[in-house]
Amino acid sequence: MHYTLNIAILFIAILSLLSNALADADVDDVTVKANADLDLDADKDSENSDEGGSLRYEESVLVLNGDNFDDVIKANPVVLVEFYAPWCGHCKNLAPEYSAAAKELASSDPPVVLAKVDATVHSELAQRFDVTGYPTLKFFKNGKEYPYEGPRETQGIISYMKERAKPDWAPEPDAVVTLTQTNFDEVINANDLILVEFYAPWCGHCKRLAPTYEKAAKSLLKNNPPITLAKVDATKEADLAKKYEISGYPTLKIFRKGKPSDYKGKYESEYDIVVHMRNQLGDGAKEIASLKALKEFFSVDDVTVIGFFESKEEPLAQPYKDFSDENREDYTFGIVYNKEAREAYKIKPNSVVVFNSERFYTKYEPKWHVLEIKAKTSAVDVKSFIEKHHLPLVGHYHGSLIPRYQGKKPLCLVFYTVDFSFEHREATQFWRNKIAAIAKKFPDITFAVVDDETNSPLMEEFGLGDSGEDVNVGLFGADGKRYGMKPMEEFDSDDIIEFLNKYKKGKLKPYVKSQRAPKKQTGPVTVVVAHTFGDIVLDNKKDVLIELYAPWCGHCKNLEPIYNDLAKKLKAEKNLVIAKMDATANDLPDNYSSTGFPTIYFAPANNKKSPIKYEGERTLEAFEKFLKEQATVSFGKVVKEEL
Repeated sequence: MHYTLNIAILFIAILSLLSNALADADVDDVTVKANADLDLDADKDSENSDEGGSLRYEESVLVLNGDNFDDVIKANPVVLVEFYAPWCGHCKNLAPEYSAAAKELASSDPPVVLAKVDATVHSELAQRFDVTGYPTLKFFKNGKEYPYEGPRETQGIISYMKERAKPDWAPEPDAVVTLTQTNFDEVINANDLILVEFYAPWCGHCKRLAPTYEKAAKSLLKNNPPITLAKVDATKEADLAKKYEISGYPTLKIFRKGKPSDYKGKYESEYDIVVHMRNQLGDGAKEIASLKALKEFFSVDDVTVIGFFESKEEPLAQPYKDFSDENREDYTFGIVYNKEAREAYKIKPNSVVVFNSERFYTKYEPKWHVLEIKAKTSAVDVKSFIEKHHLPLVGHYHGSLIPRYQGKKPLCLVFYTVDFSFEHREATQFWRNKIAAIAKKFPDITFAVVDDETNSPLMEEFGLGDSGEDVNVGLFGADGKRYGMKPMEEFDSDDIIEFLNKYKKGKLKPYVKSQRAPKKQTGPVTVVVAHTFGDIVLDNKKDVLIELYAPWCGHCKNLEPIYNDLAKKLKAEKNLVIAKMDATANDLPDNYSSTGFPTIYFAPANNKKSPIKYEGERTLEAFEKFLKEQATVSFGKVVKEEL
């Protein structure tokens, strides 16, 4: 009897297993119909590699690669794709939510495919879709790509994608206005304030900006008053690009009552653009009604620029108003029509005055500088005057003031504990005034103090990173080279003066930042550092392709396998070197400068002074074609050296 009972129990168990298997098969059958040729055992065999182009699922999520991506997008009306990295914490958190959503959406009507791409393996797809962070989600409807801007939890994903899967769904009309030669002037003149992006369709930065720019446009149309955002395809509208001197992409320009000016704000987020453009509303110079209000208006730690005029109708005020409108983020601007305020400072009408801040004034310099506005004075003249006087004799090199020092070379930086809080203000000013006494003797050198505790990387730029002294001195030369003064055990003005005089006589040796050269080249790509740059890249017997990269750069990481394959494939070319250098850790010659990463130069054997910047596609085929075209001593070519 027990034997019979056991058989019965076993039989029931088998029936139960078969029932579950059939139920699973039914679900899988639905998925098969929605998603083309699904391997029914895909979830059970998720570790197997793709073979023969067949599709593979992991936890109901379709696994995509370079071979099947386009076919899947073409075969399915709606596909949501996650670009992920296996090590990414956010991706791991999303995985169970994404998988659960995939199971339900596979059987929805119409069905929605949820897929994923390991962007660290299939870097060509990551590069193609401008993936720079993880996870990045994009959905495709009838083959067209859209950014996924929905929730990242199961029900949110389901609702968001079901809405977009409806046959009648269409994206909202673009809030960004498209400008052409035909409508440009009309639109610009119809808006008192408008932001215009000049872009190129192939530009990766432009593609990444597009969704952010569109979001900002929608937000700013709801502003009171509304602000319009527009765009120009500079590759099609060449005349407009030339007229507005567009040399890179994206370039953003603000048009205020038809007059263009550079957009100086950030644009990493919708918030950046919205806040910056809202700040452009109204006048750049604040009207100050009284002497008391003027005294309260002065900036504590920066120059204050004031225009003094007799009335609001004064036409001579226009150049000042124009400049203050365009540069309102750079300075504190005010405008005064009050006679008492003007006479208190003995200022004539129709004058622009740059007031030094009380904190940075010293006895070696005037408290303010005056520009008398005349009929021929332009906004450019106002700009030149302000920039000539916007730094005190010895200022503070920090934060938003740093850009003002970029064109002021030679630049002498004095490092010590700079702290203007109540407890440390006196000591900070004591040392700053000692520097001012030196600065007055070198009118052709700009001086500033720098807090050593918060600027240790900057000290390292001068080779002063290991200095334990209280005061250290670094100098940016007129040619951009860096000179570090031997650390002083005690502050000595004479030592600093001697150091500066040696610089002026050309007797100082510049500091060169360089990593240690590798003892042996172990990889297919030759590693270059600053100390070996001359021997390798500037070798006039070899053609050299040099990649300037940053360790943190996503584009550089995506390029690495392609660049390695290039070096391997062309290894037999003895007169060709495929090289790379960490541009964040090594100094570069001026003609090999890097403004973004990766930057790639071809240094032909016959002309090392004028390297050719590589601007093509970052594919193995494109690189090889470029090298064969530009070769001078490789690929069997022999070209004489250019004089």
